[in-house]
Amino acid sequence: MKKLAIVTTHPIQYHVPWLVRLVEKQIHVKVFYTWEQSSKGNVYDPGFGKNIQWDIPLLEGYEYEFVHNSSSRPGTERFLGMVNPGLIEKIEAWGADSILVFGWNYYSHLQCLRHFHGKIPVFFRGDSVLLHEKRGLKKIARRLFLTWVYRHVDYALYVGTHNKSYYLKHGLKPSQLVFSPQAIDIDRFSEPDSDYTRHAQKWKKELGIPAHHITVLYAGKMTNVKNPYFILELAKACVSLPISFIMVGNGHLKEDLQKRSAGNGNVLFMDFQNQSVMPAVYRMGDVFIMPSVSETWGMGINEAMACGRPVMASEKVGCAADLVLENKTGITFGVGDTEKCVRFLTGLCEDRGQLAEMGVSSTALIQFFSFSHIVDSVAQVLNQPIIYRRRNLLNAAL
Repeated sequence: MKKLAIVTTHPIQYHVPWLVRLVEKQIHVKVFYTWEQSSKGNVYDPGFGKNIQWDIPLLEGYEYEFVHNSSSRPGTERFLGMVNPGLIEKIEAWGADSILVFGWNYYSHLQCLRHFHGKIPVFFRGDSVLLHEKRGLKKIARRLFLTWVYRHVDYALYVGTHNKSYYLKHGLKPSQLVFSPQAIDIDRFSEPDSDYTRHAQKWKKELGIPAHHITVLYAGKMTNVKNPYFILELAKACVSLPISFIMVGNGHLKEDLQKRSAGNGNVLFMDFQNQSVMPAVYRMGDVFIMPSVSETWGMGINEAMACGRPVMASEKVGCAADLVLENKTGITFGVGDTEKCVRFLTGLCEDRGQLAEMGVSSTALIQFFSFSHIVDSVAQVLNQPIIYRRRNLLNAAL
């Protein structure tokens, strides 16, 4: 049985289901979590501005270990937030014959790439894109540095179009890239559960949203990078339309957003909601919007589409190139382009049948971004020729 070591920071709700499926596929997996301080599950999220503990199981169905993290300032916000002196020894002692590293931007993760390169097959997964690159000497220096980093990678699992372009720009060859889509638990979100619908309708009634209104949903952190002020601008531009905007989440901008929208009755707020009720949250919206100024992917788009909702994504949202088919699953708009958004929403008000049509298209397209596709991609790289060549060389040396 293949022994695949996976190095990542902490349990993530989008990863655990496909980790379990890898085990079911007879791949011997052990996950080495480098953010030891997250082992109790309750961690501070600076974006939401509060401690978050997911209410779905994240440590069941696969082998894992939280590795001691000696960082003086542990966390995912900094390169030296993950310093794990015993990590490499633990991976070797476990007997890994291949390794998958999530992200190079932590000290211990980069050390793993460097140490295992040329010894066992090294796989990499991340979602970086070129959409948000800065110009000038910093861009050149970063390009050179990242080209060096990716020389330590045998195969990269790319999550979408923009991520693929990013790897190619930094020296990886097309033959080293395998599609491994960003995915969510499609079945859980798309299940036609009447409880979700009833819960959504109850919330809308409590918020005082008129029954004939189209609802536009924003769900996420209320921080500058997520661009939530765009929702207020759009709501102001749509004040004459039968549309309500629901903003779900928390963050340091929330209080100011509430103050600025005080005179606008078509903007409503709700606090952060945990994973188990998110399918109900998405069903409050007829349309989902993500106006971010920087977003490597945007998992909320996946979740909304799995719930059968059309989506509106800014051009800076990484997944837009793969998931937003213009006027079929929704629209892509320029950052700050309220005019295009107003035209789109006006069209929906005039022909509400489009909501159902685009919802069906969203549900159909998102099926190609599933956990089973991730599992297949991992199985594919595990069986690439380089693995056997290197194993043979290692066996010969021994």
